[in-house]
Amino acid sequence: MGRFKFFAVFGFVFFVGFASAQNKYAVHYKYKPQENFSLESPTEFLTEKSIQRRASQGIALDSLDLPVSEKYISIIKENVQNVIYNSNWMNASLVEATEEQLATIGNLDFVEKVVLVYVSQSAGGRFLRKIKKSNLNSINFKFGFRKSQVEDYEFQNSLLGIPEMHEEGFKGEGVTIAVFDAGFPGVDQVEGFSHLIARNQIIGTKDFVDLSNPNVYSKNQHGTNVLSLIAANSPELLVSGAPDANYILCITEDVFSEFRIEEYNWVRAAEYADSLGVDIINSSLGYLDFDDPNMDYTFEDLDGTTAIISQGADIAGKKGILIVTSAGNYGPRPFSITAPADANGILAIGGVDRESKWWSRSSQGPTSDERIKPELSTLGTGVTLITQTGSLNNNGSGTSFSAPQIAALAAGLWQAKPELTKDELIELLKQSGSQSEDPDNLLGYGIPNFSRAYFGEVLNVENPQSENFSWRIYPNPNDGRILYADFGQELLGKIRVYQSNGNLIFEQDLTRPSNNIAFEVDISQLKSGLYIVEMQSGREIRRTKLIKR
Repeated sequence: MGRFKFFAVFGFVFFVGFASAQNKYAVHYKYKPQENFSLESPTEFLTEKSIQRRASQGIALDSLDLPVSEKYISIIKENVQNVIYNSNWMNASLVEATEEQLATIGNLDFVEKVVLVYVSQSAGGRFLRKIKKSNLNSINFKFGFRKSQVEDYEFQNSLLGIPEMHEEGFKGEGVTIAVFDAGFPGVDQVEGFSHLIARNQIIGTKDFVDLSNPNVYSKNQHGTNVLSLIAANSPELLVSGAPDANYILCITEDVFSEFRIEEYNWVRAAEYADSLGVDIINSSLGYLDFDDPNMDYTFEDLDGTTAIISQGADIAGKKGILIVTSAGNYGPRPFSITAPADANGILAIGGVDRESKWWSRSSQGPTSDERIKPELSTLGTGVTLITQTGSLNNNGSGTSFSAPQIAALAAGLWQAKPELTKDELIELLKQSGSQSEDPDNLLGYGIPNFSRAYFGEVLNVENPQSENFSWRIYPNPNDGRILYADFGQELLGKIRVYQSNGNLIFEQDLTRPSNNIAFEVDISQLKSGLYIVEMQSGREIRRTKLIKR
């Protein structure tokens, strides 16, 4: 992502040449006539799970769901070197063509426009820069490999309430997550992902950069790092938020060049994932500048509708898919988010440091049409992740590594509340943010948390007594054995502790020698989780939430 950022491969890459016969173009069509498909028979081009996702959210099928016209494709095939793939959502074909062929296809009456998306060096391109840059939203991480260090990942999980989510039994089961990246080497071999292979949780794989490559467990390890922050399940290495989800792994990013074709790869991958019934797409990628400067985006372009990848993210969102994408690493520069973080109806994710403060490399909003970006943030530096060799690295940095943590949180929350639409899930996550009442363009709505999102409405207990009555329980969250309650003026009191479903699990009469001293309660018998605490002293009764870690 960007001319001054390098991806997590070490050293410099020098280019002598790049082998490709022709430039590549997106041929966009004006119409979408159908000979063989109909919206009345969607199972011919979508899976039942994809159709069900739309139905459960009240989303109707539309013409974007239909395939590109076979008649158009057959005509285009006769006039180009090669048809690479077709995009239903963009109503376009990606082709290789000569300049002479380009003139011919541009004059066809059903062609709306032809867009240059890739410049071949062998076809005269002179744009590839001496030092490789990348669209991957991560910074080189330092090598601090560890074989077993549980505390490394406990911190990043605790920020989001992942332990509480797992305690409630939510690990993403029944949710399908697609990860779009640059490669997934080691995922089929190393310990942290062995459960995915053993339980057949990887339900689809495809390389959209090289359609002849059947093996996504290759190429750049950035995708492996990202996937580990969603799916890893090795207590001695890393346990991430959604180890029980199903996964679709797609290569869309070409780390050896940067042209707009990668945006089309992303959209085509989203269509593929949609057809398989995906619920969440994690995209730790960002597009702003390219090897051909004529393709670069300006701030004015970051309006959610200009970039092809942002258009694709918007379409995916309207089909009920949650897009979670990294904001970018152009900080501390203002107005520095990348596409598709500018899209509407998605979650763009920024980064914080270990003090929960804005990480200075994290891109900041707003969009050019003045919407708050990012929407949410979490740990973006000093992140613990798994490498392609199965080792731990606890120095990962980049919003690439913020986004998947929140994708995992979203998966667990959606499992917990399957009745939510995509937009309702986004709103719930935003309202659970640490600064939901005062969002900004550094952290958005802040750091979300499972307990606040899941239990918030359940534990919204009204207290009818006078608002002048002040009290508190502490420490809260509570990591230990003793809970203190500053409550009332009486020497006698009573505490009741309820589960979130309202069941009374604990009740005790309390005494204290002076009303200047807090009541003291032994809560060592309580398991980790979220509870309702009710205190009574004399006529005063108050209820509040307690998190036991």
